[in-house]
Amino acid sequence: MPYVNIRITREGATAEQKAALIKGATQLLVDVLGKNPATTVVVIDEVDTDNWGIGGESVTKRRKEGR
Repeated sequence: MPYVNIRITREGATAEQKAALIKGATQLLVDVLGKNPATTVVVIDEVDTDNWGIGGESVTKRRKEGR
């Protein structure tokens, strides 16, 4: 039973976009590893930009600075 965890910042990904991620990740495991899509689990975690850091700074700060 493959398990895929996708983490993205919480910035308004639509339900349709998330559905496309789930479908695409599932299909990738089918195509590359021959996994059964019926037993493939995909979880999307949305993380607030205040809780996501890069290079010692939050994504919120970096975005405000245009980086």
